[in-house]
Amino acid sequence: MKLVIAVIHDRDKNRITETLLQNGFKFTKIGSTGGFLREGNVTLLIGVEGKEVERLVNVISDSCKTREQFVNVLPPDAAPVGTFMPSPVKVLVGGAVCFVMDVERFEQF
Repeated sequence: MKLVIAVIHDRDKNRITETLLQNGFKFTKIGSTGGFLREGNVTLLIGVEGKEVERLVNVISDSCKTREQFVNVLPPDAAPVGTFMPSPVKVLVGGAVCFVMDVERFEQF
């Protein structure tokens, strides 16, 4: 058995959770925050048999795509008065990060 930990951008969470359920994957959803932009994420804990890992990863990658977003380098309240504010910078956001780990023991009560 494997445990897949998938960290997914908030904008993709509804699409991925529906798609996982349609494909028969059960999961536990945990709200999280992090990354470069400190935006909301959702962390999914998904237990699967080893032979299902590739199918699961494919479902996740098909549902969670990166996209470009413009962000300000410095938040306005962090810059001293009179500081030059650079133009917004284009960065990639979204998508998913997956960690696949072996499960030594699994019990369901």
